[in-house]
Amino acid sequence: MPDYGHDLIFGTFITPEAAAAERVVALARLTDAVGLDLVTVQDHPYQPTFLETWTLLSVIAASTQSVRVVPNVANLPLRPPAVLARAAASLDLLSNGRVELGLGTGAFWDAIAANGGPRRTPGEAVGALEEGIAVIRGLWADGGAVRVDGEHYSVVGAKAGPAPAHPIGIWLGAYKPRMLAVTGRLADGWWPSLGYAAPDTLAAMNARIDEAAEAAGRGAQDVRRLYNVHGRFTVQGNGFLSGPAEQWAEELADLTLTQGMSGFVLGSDDADDIQRFAAEVVPAVREIVAAERTRAQQPATTGPVDLGGPVEPAHVDVATGAPVWPAGLAVTPTPDDGTRRSAVRPWDEATRPVVAPPDPARPYTAHEQAAGQHLVDVHDHLRSELRQVQGLVEQVAAGTLDAGTARSHINAMTMRQNSWTVGAYCASYCRVVTVHHTLEDESVFPHLRRAEPRLTPVLDRLAEEHLAIHGVLERVDQALVAFVAPGSAGTAPLREAVDLLSDTLLSHLSYEEHQLVEPLARHGFY
Repeated sequence: MPDYGHDLIFGTFITPEAAAAERVVALARLTDAVGLDLVTVQDHPYQPTFLETWTLLSVIAASTQSVRVVPNVANLPLRPPAVLARAAASLDLLSNGRVELGLGTGAFWDAIAANGGPRRTPGEAVGALEEGIAVIRGLWADGGAVRVDGEHYSVVGAKAGPAPAHPIGIWLGAYKPRMLAVTGRLADGWWPSLGYAAPDTLAAMNARIDEAAEAAGRGAQDVRRLYNVHGRFTVQGNGFLSGPAEQWAEELADLTLTQGMSGFVLGSDDADDIQRFAAEVVPAVREIVAAERTRAQQPATTGPVDLGGPVEPAHVDVATGAPVWPAGLAVTPTPDDGTRRSAVRPWDEATRPVVAPPDPARPYTAHEQAAGQHLVDVHDHLRSELRQVQGLVEQVAAGTLDAGTARSHINAMTMRQNSWTVGAYCASYCRVVTVHHTLEDESVFPHLRRAEPRLTPVLDRLAEEHLAIHGVLERVDQALVAFVAPGSAGTAPLREAVDLLSDTLLSHLSYEEHQLVEPLARHGFY
């Protein structure tokens, strides 16, 4: 099956154990802190050892900043669709558009019936789901009355509203042919689990969804493909998602590129697994997929391109010092404003080599510009994450908890939690930067050296700066260890280390973009 081209999203699938309620919310907050996109929980309202799903999702939404909250998947037989629609829309409004709706036909019919729900045959369950989707979408519409006169749900004259803050996606858990067809016709996403749909079964299921989508006048790309996954991090590979983080990244990226799966949700209640997934697997998957997509879009080249000319100041008008950029290249590097927080200077910016200015009249196709834009996008993500690291350090310095935390009744626990949050996030961020630089050093830079030898001095300098930044990252790690240790000197050393990281990283990213965005537009990543 093809790559449908969806943006990649990643999340966690946390067990909603009532006996460990505080840990459940802490794992959700960790998911948010390490930069994942989704927090999801299963919905079995008849399970007495589980927290009620919508109550839990509401607490999670209030305790986090940016992560989306999703039932994985909502049990329709015990959740009347009109009530479910308004619950989801209300939480979406309260969370500033951070709700999606995973939805299923239900299972374990004895338990459903014991708790007052209907007992349905498989065929009835699918029919009820179709009717339920119609009710939900009708009530999310802008105004007017809703009429769904179905066999299982009859909603006649109900007033629509409230409308959600954003278009909530309906993602269906589906495996059988009829449910896959419903997914293709009606759903925004398909959401199977590894335990019920092995990787080698995805192609046939995707084909069924695609056929149904096209028969309904939709495109196959209208249905996002998500996947609940689980595995083990080990030193050596021992099967699918059982091995080092690099193996995980390659296997998940392959599922995106060959099976169209674009959302990966990790089933784990282990904080270390979640941090490693976010820090080592996720950025590598993004890099592999982006590079392959860019490579697939690039026209074939016959060999190195030598534009000639000496290495001289690039993209700067010698007379005025003003930036010069090709008129046909609509990709703008993010500038470095020159602000420096630290007195330490790990390198001399004046000694940086630069390449000759590109031909200002050369046109660039959309495919060519995608490579340079990807570099800027990845760097902008790192800049955004850096701001979050700085914000966390400021919160610690101010003696406050991370946003949404309400557990301030024990001061010692408060400080431990605050320190742990900063430590987990900073350590994860450092690993993200390291993975990004390693991929550049081992893959992108050698490719550009072969394609355009005159870039060698710039690429050598960038590689040297990667090593210097690695040393700065180690300094952040050391400051974190010292901060949480007994007899800590307070936040000053941690602030100094993060200030130095900010200076070096912002300077480096801007330099790299100004030198490589245009060559990447001509040569791609591979």
